[in-house]
Amino acid sequence: SSGINAEYGEKATAAVRQSITFNKDFGQHILRNPMVVQSIVDKAAIKSSDVVMEIGPGTGNLTAKLLEKAKKVIAFEIDPRMVAELRKRFMGTPYISKLEIVVGDCIKSDFPEFDVCVANMPYQISSPFVFKLLLHRKFRCAILMFQKEFADRLVAKPGDKLYCRLSANTQLMSRVNHVLKVGKNNFKPPPKVDSSVIRIEPMKLLRNSGCF
Repeated sequence: SSGINAEYGEKATAAVRQSITFNKDFGQHILRNPMVVQSIVDKAAIKSSDVVMEIGPGTGNLTAKLLEKAKKVIAFEIDPRMVAELRKRFMGTPYISKLEIVVGDCIKSDFPEFDVCVANMPYQISSPFVFKLLLHRKFRCAILMFQKEFADRLVAKPGDKLYCRLSANTQLMSRVNHVLKVGKNNFKPPPKVDSSVIRIEPMKLLRNSGCF
């Protein structure tokens, strides 16, 4: 089955991933806890007809689960080593025909048409990415993992200590909710701070939302 293929791909590339030195310039922290990965996919409520845009797929742990659910996954990856890793992992599986890898910086690239966005966001592009995503608007929902302090700013209410222009603009254009806290030990290498998963739904699509 496709699930077995994904598991085989995970095991087959484990030794290779052990040798990768993660690039701090790209904010690379690979999510390794399968329960957290599954929770993120569940929160996205992906339909079999959905196109998913994934940012920063890394070694493909989350990508594999997205490919099980979606019609297609378009993955933006800036690191050529990770691109090679992704291709190795899914080559020879039924998933390869559903996976499109875009090599480059998602901030500098045009977004494709997509229904759901899922991302483990590098801290340094978190703010520009959120604004670019909100201006795009043509999607059902986004499930995004950020450093906890940035996530707290996104959901902060007027009067809160962390409430700022980012909070106001994000909440003006979308409904934003905290859905999951992710401790730093769920990553390799562990970052210095904890993370949080946030759900964003563009304001104009709230009435017919498929995310819940």
